[in-house]
Amino acid sequence: MEDRAAELLPVPYFHVVFTLPAEISDIAYQNKAVIYDALFKASSETMLRIAADPKHLGAKIGITSVLHTWGSAMTHHPHVHMIVPGGGFSPDGTAPVSPAESRLASGKTGQPKAPQERWIATKPNFFLPVFVLSKLFRRLMLEKLTAAHAAGKLAFFGRHAHLKTVPAFTKFLAPLRRKRWFVYAKEPFPGPKAVLAYLSRYTHRVAISNSRLLKADDTGVTFRVKNYRVDGAARYTTMTLDPYEFIRRVLLHVLPKGFHRIRHTGFLASGGKADNIVRARVLLDEQPPEPAPVETTEQANIAPSRTCPCCGGVMHIIETFERGAPPRHRAEPSRIVIRIDTS
Repeated sequence: MEDRAAELLPVPYFHVVFTLPAEISDIAYQNKAVIYDALFKASSETMLRIAADPKHLGAKIGITSVLHTWGSAMTHHPHVHMIVPGGGFSPDGTAPVSPAESRLASGKTGQPKAPQERWIATKPNFFLPVFVLSKLFRRLMLEKLTAAHAAGKLAFFGRHAHLKTVPAFTKFLAPLRRKRWFVYAKEPFPGPKAVLAYLSRYTHRVAISNSRLLKADDTGVTFRVKNYRVDGAARYTTMTLDPYEFIRRVLLHVLPKGFHRIRHTGFLASGGKADNIVRARVLLDEQPPEPAPVETTEQANIAPSRTCPCCGGVMHIIETFERGAPPRHRAEPSRIVIRIDTS
């Protein structure tokens, strides 16, 4: 996380979510690699295109996308969470100069003032219009699905087996061209620490966190769920599933081998990310973060803190006893009788 902290800029960070309709989610389970990849590409292309449009922002933005495939009840619900800095570079690497500035500069030097690069910031608490994003996302995603089907990259089984033919697949997509696709823009993160907290909490979690597990035995697994359609205390409830059904739902979210859950696009793409962050800091007139202090010989001689191999927390010595002797301390039994490593 220290590396991620060094990449954060002193600007608001927006949180945008692109969700596939339920009809596409059904066939995505049978075509994870193809449709998840299309979801990544269609959502990022949508953001980059609309942000570059001078009618909206007129800037080249950077995006960190995180794929989630689950809802609160661990059903199959593919969607992409995006973390986006509030602004970017103008698409051609320069910023326009006003006619007045150009005339003033040409009067002094005899030459028109050349455009200079600058950071283009978003409006406070507003990034891009979600309705515009939704329409373009729908078109791009349907185009990618049609192309994948024509190239023979999609497979269909069970009740979807009839979609192998072009007429059937075209008919299947037709209602989705008129349906509204949901793009949700959440409130900006309150600060860089909140961005880091989100990344550390969600980027490597799969389906369910240990803290939501309440009970497990031969009859079922009980865990906390959240109903997003309800507000107030009734929003949070519990669900108990048969052990086999619980395992089935967890396995729904295993990604294809080699598939990456996190992707960076725009000026945060891996190839030029380091240079672009330096450029952004210069334009924002911000100094780069200070490097971590070098460890002194005195500090190196201090015994390293013991960390827990499960959670990474610091472990404290509560008792020392001789080899073969029983410890006097007895830990209290845990209330949670199971543990699933979802890292």
